[in-house]
Parts: sequence; structure tokens; C-alpha cells
Amino acid sequence: MEYCNYINEVLRPQRHPKLRALDLFAGCGGLSLGFEALGFETIGYEMDKSACETYNKNLNGTCHEAKLEIGFEYPQADIVIGGPPCQPFSVWGYQKGATDSRDGFPIFIDAVERLNPSLFLFENVRGLLYANKGYFENVIEELKKLGYYIEYRLLNAVNYGVPQNRERLFVVGHKGNFCFPAYEGKKVSVSEAIGDLMYTTPPESKFLTPSMDAYVATYEKASCCVKPRDLNPDKPARTLTCRNLAGATSDMQRIRLQDGRRRRLLHREAARLQSFPDWFDFCGNETKRFNQIGNAVPPLLAYRLALSVKQYFDAGVFHSAERIMEENDFPNMGEYPLFQL
Repeated sequence: MEYCNYINEVLRPQRHPKLRALDLFAGCGGLSLGFEALGFETIGYEMDKSACETYNKNLNGTCHEAKLEIGFEYPQADIVIGGPPCQPFSVWGYQKGATDSRDGFPIFIDAVERLNPSLFLFENVRGLLYANKGYFENVIEELKKLGYYIEYRLLNAVNYGVPQNRERLFVVGHKGNFCFPAYEGKKVSVSEAIGDLMYTTPPESKFLTPSMDAYVATYEKASCCVKPRDLNPDKPARTLTCRNLAGATSDMQRIRLQDGRRRRLLHREAARLQSFPDWFDFCGNETKRFNQIGNAVPPLLAYRLALSVKQYFDAGVFHSAERIMEENDFPNMGEYPLFQL
């Protein structure tokens, strides 16, 4: 299990931090884990109790259970990272954007303004670039006013060693000379990630009922099985979400066993597909664990981003940003574009 050995060894918090990163809306710590594996100190803020417990159980940094607001007092930090709540912008939601009470961008912008870090980075769903593009433009404009170069990319985790097609928007504000990580050459398949687990039936296994199997058969017939939902061992997984880890039958992440039965993913299988190491232990009941996994930034992708951040600081050539250009209409997105504003 080359993949498992790799994430179990590489994604381990280091004990000699040199730079401090504040992780806002930290969840269970997927983003922080990638940074800690490279020696960054992290301090997290998260309002979900179980996610905080998971963070504190596994990482060197401390996660504070807190509901963030504008004017919140933070310790000084070199970097601000985080994942402002994506529900206001997700294609699976109502896409209320700025009118949604869960919108965390004003809080993130306020933190950047108050702390003036050398670099900030945040992650969100790609829906922010479409139905809510106007709001995203406003966010970018506010961050530019604070004196940063702003660059953003749609990154697919599968291009960075994660066995899952997971496309998310990453935005970086810096003082000059930051580069996003290059793509990995090889994609990791489901069997490479969970081949030792996926055909087992431990006591906690939950099998699809006959009525659920009948529903699946109807779905597959109607769709001509163009997009079957059973995990394909020879390919990376579909995007893992809170919804499809323990949710509706049609979209559920599931394994078809060799005897024809189907079962839901175990939380350890889901964690590996998100690139969480086996030693990383999740707190809370089954639903809370699945929610933490589904919401997380894959730690292996976070590690690759943290490498780019480390190179940025090691180079020591960043400088005060100027406003390079006026806001333009966003060009054609392409597959994995890079924008600099």
C-alpha cells in the first residue's frame, strides 16, 4: 500500500514550528495538517465541538471552539488560512451568497485587515465563480485594497496525489512571487487507497437494503449506467461530500462487494480517499465524522499548497504589492486556470 504508507509518514505534524498560521473555519484540521507537516505552527478556530475535538486530538496546534465575528481578537500570525463556509455558494444549495447568514467572507477579510499577514489562503467551492461571480469580484476587490497580489485557481485534488476528483477554488493573497504547486504526474486509484479494506465486511458495515438496491437498479437503467455510483476500483473516486457519504441512495458513495451486495463507505475508507492518514482519529458520532471528512480540504493537497507557501517564505523576496490592474471581466475559465489580479 504505497499510497497509505506515504500519507501515514509524510502527513505528520512537525515539532519545530517557525511560522504561525491562523486557520479560520478550521473544521477538523485538514488544511492545518498539511501546514503542520511542513513545520508551520497552527492555531485553529471552529464552532463545531466535534471538529474542534478532532483537531486537538491529532494536531500540535490548538483549535478554539468559537463563533467568529467581525472584530474578533486574534493572536499575531504570519499567515491566515481557512475555508469560509461554502453553503452560501454551493451548487447543491440555494446559492444565496452574501445574503446567507453563514457567509464567512466578511470575517475573513476583517481578519486579514487586522493582522496584515505576509500571505493568506482560502478555499471554497467552484460555485463562487458562477452564480455568485459578482460577489466574488467584490471580495477580490476588498482584498486588493489591503495591498496584496491576488491569484486564484480551480485545483482538482486528483492532480496532487489524492484518490478523488475534487475540484475547489483556492485564493492566495501575497506580496509577490508566490507560485501554485505543479501537477503530480500519476493519479491514485480507489484500490490503491482502500484496496485492503473495500471488500471486507467489518461489524460496523451498513448494507443497502433490497428496496435501496431496487432503487439503484432503476437509476442505472434510466441513466443507461453512464455514471454508475458504485466506486470503481481502477479510477479515482467521485467528490466526497457530507451528502453522499451518508445521504441519499442515488448519490451515495458505496462499494459493490464481490458477492453482489453493496455497502456504504466506512469512515476510515472515506478518510483515506480524502488523504487523511490512518493515525488521524475522528471524534463524534458517525454523522459528525462523515461531515468532518466531507467538509475537509484533503491534507495531501494542503501539504502541496503549504510547500508553495514555504518556498515563498524561504525565498524572502516578497514585496509590498501594488494594484496591478483594474478589475476585468473574468476570462474563459478553462480546466485549471491561473488568474492574477
